[in-house]
Amino acid sequence: MRWRGRRTSSNIEDRRRGGGMRAGAGIGGLGLVIVLLVGLFFGVDVRPFLGGGGQLVQTGAPSGPNEIDDQSEEFVGVVLADTEEVWADIFEASGLDYRPPVLVLYSGVTTSACGGADSAMGPFYCPNDRRVFLDTDFFRVLSEQMGARGDFAAAYVIAHEVAHHVQNELGLLGEVHRMRSQVGERESNLLSVRTELQADCYSGLWARHAAERFGSISDADIADAMNAAAQIGDDALQRASRGVVVPDSFTHGSSEQRQRWFHAGFSSGNPEACDTFGTDRL
Repeated sequence: MRWRGRRTSSNIEDRRRGGGMRAGAGIGGLGLVIVLLVGLFFGVDVRPFLGGGGQLVQTGAPSGPNEIDDQSEEFVGVVLADTEEVWADIFEASGLDYRPPVLVLYSGVTTSACGGADSAMGPFYCPNDRRVFLDTDFFRVLSEQMGARGDFAAAYVIAHEVAHHVQNELGLLGEVHRMRSQVGERESNLLSVRTELQADCYSGLWARHAAERFGSISDADIADAMNAAAQIGDDALQRASRGVVVPDSFTHGSSEQRQRWFHAGFSSGNPEACDTFGTDRL
């Protein structure tokens, strides 16, 4: 992905300086490593297992919007800027205004309007404060431990979380939350899968428009995104961690589904192609 020296977003809040926050005392050693890996791979909030109720201790005031000061932040800033331009155009074509999210960079542990956040949770979007949260060490884990290498694999992850913000702007996340509260676990999981697959499709949609608008994305980049989608499918993660695949417990979709819906967005460039809630074939 061509990103060096390009425009960066101003909607970045860097909390990595000034000490940030740290977790309170709890389990340590190998037990802590295992719990953190489970949280990272499955998006599970593992703070209740960290002892002391997962208490967060403030060790320094986080900074606000800042100047770009390292390569990780520059990369994130370029990807975020590209999503802002693409989604603003797509919204405008439908007579809507796009309000971009703020992306929070942190190291280790921080807080959000959705509760505490730590690196074990992986990147996530909090609709309560319209922020994407990202510990950039996740990029290393994505590449070295999960086999999803390349700049665009990381860009896909950012675009996926921004896609959740798009869903929130359209009122979808609130409706899904309401529906999930009224159904059983299996049906709730399926609604989660539909939400995540639509975010994958929106990520592909963004990639298509970014490739055409900025000329910054190559065929090799799309191959990296497809590989990343395969590596983080529920079936791949369950097989790697437990040796058993339980489809009814899926919350994000299988590797094949995640690849197919990303490709659906990329090949069409049309938001209507991303209606994962109106199809019987996921």
